[in-house]
Amino acid sequence: MGFEALAGGKKNARRRRAWIVFQDESGVSQRPPVRRTWAPKGETPILVHAFSWDRKRSRLFFQTKPDNYNTVSLIGFLKALRREFRGKNCIVIWDGLPAHKSKEMKAYLATQRSWLRVELLPGYSPDLNPVETLWGNVKGQELANLCPDDLGEVADALRRGMERVGASRELARAFLKNAGLSF
Repeated sequence: MGFEALAGGKKNARRRRAWIVFQDESGVSQRPPVRRTWAPKGETPILVHAFSWDRKRSRLFFQTKPDNYNTVSLIGFLKALRREFRGKNCIVIWDGLPAHKSKEMKAYLATQRSWLRVELLPGYSPDLNPVETLWGNVKGQELANLCPDDLGEVADALRRGMERVGASRELARAFLKNAGLSF
């Protein structure tokens, strides 16, 4: 799927009155990306945070969890997404992670067709996913040079970074524009 296919998906989403959701996993650890930053200690190891980027049907739905995402945890993410969007139509665009294509995931997705469609990004195309730029932005600021004592501090820094991004309409638009998209 290239830019043309994404444009077709955007038109399909408008016709179905569906939200377009770019989903991506990103690993963070207690080893910091080396940059200039500061972060206070955090307490909560798992956060689910959703907020509005602006009034134009654009949101950031953010979730952290310890360990890696797998089929079971991604199904949990999709269930949380359904609760967040209250069952409204969604088109999830994600990469080729094996958990996205597992038999269990395919079976689950088949039961969710009333509200959910999934589109796969082409292999090796992070440039088409605006979430990649978002992760780079947060890792380059809130997580840069962070030397936490535990993962709770990392989760707190992530939450602050997502709040900063969510408060900026310009950043949301820049991430979409970088991926060749607009809204």
